Amino acid sequence: MKAGSFYQNYREIRLLVIHCSATRCDRSFPVDALRRAHLHRGFASIGYHFYITRDGEVHPCRPVHQIGAHATGWNDKSIGICYEGGLDEDGHPADTRTYAQRCSLLDLLRQLKLDYPRARILGHYQLSHTVHKACPCFDAKKEYEEL
Repeated sequence: MKAGSFYQNYREIRLLVIHCSATRCDRSFPVDALRRAHLHRGFASIGYHFYITRDGEVHPCRPVHQIGAHATGWNDKSIGICYEGGLDEDGHPADTRTYAQRCSLLDLLRQLKLDYPRARILGHYQLSHTVHKACPCFDAKKEYEEL
């Protein structure tokens, strides 16, 4: 998948921001449910650029040349990637990525780093000390520092 090379000159992408859907790992949250949730919140559509379901399928959502709606204050210079999950069976933050999600996320990030080599990879909570969320429920900066 060629994530954004055709449009890469339209926006200066400095960040690849990883999110989780904050969904319990024993419950399904398909892309259509995400779309309904974001429309209900007043978004034009899904705020992320990519959504990775538990089966590892990467769903393109917003075109990368469009500003997302996933990280207030950072949307104009970032691409938002969300994986389905992020909560354990009891509703506590946890890294619930499946093997398929891990593989797909790594592949997507490798492609995006080719298209945007200067972009840093961070988890949502790592954007600023003012972000008080566990999202994406793992240390994305450390996990992908070699990309």
